[in-house]
Amino acid sequence: MRKIVLAALMMIFSYGFQLHAQKKSLFNGTNLEGWTNYGTEKWYVEDGLLVCESGPDQEYGYLATDKQYKDYVLTLKFKQEADGNSGVFIRSTIEGTKVSGWQVEVAPKGMHTGGVYESYGRGWLIKPTAEKEEVLKEGEWNAMKIRVVGNELTSWLNGEEMVSIADDKIGKGVGSIALQIHSGGGIKVKWKDIIIEELN
Repeated sequence: MRKIVLAALMMIFSYGFQLHAQKKSLFNGTNLEGWTNYGTEKWYVEDGLLVCESGPDQEYGYLATDKQYKDYVLTLKFKQEADGNSGVFIRSTIEGTKVSGWQVEVAPKGMHTGGVYESYGRGWLIKPTAEKEEVLKEGEWNAMKIRVVGNELTSWLNGEEMVSIADDKIGKGVGSIALQIHSGGGIKVKWKDIIIEELN
């Protein structure tokens, strides 16, 4: 009897864990379903990849999930072509092209990819060390991982932990996941394998 009870408890625990750790793709490889474009910059799908590219206005542009996410692990891959100044925003809201939230930086080498920046607020909250700036592979596919739980945010690039920060303001944030095109023109970045694992 004891073995049966233990086996049943193990099955319940395993099933609960699977529900808790279920992963899903945020990008279907075909169109921008589930996302909203903010601004006049270009977001399109080509050869199964999500592409962002500067438009004629050369302003900020964002592509944000229609759904809001609180606690999760987000993994994705990006490839910078031309100027790769972009970013991944967490718990963010957007009005026009003004974003409120926190950006995990995606930028050319030496410009703090993996660091955390608060737009229209405190600016840089944390940057990777100079040695970690070399983790970025320019012109190649890079793997980024972002874990945000409560007031803690940690980023990884190509398997290397870049930064980790605990911040009360981040903890209170609510909003979408958003990809950015920086202003200035000449930017092109490709994205793929955008996977979220919700933790709440």
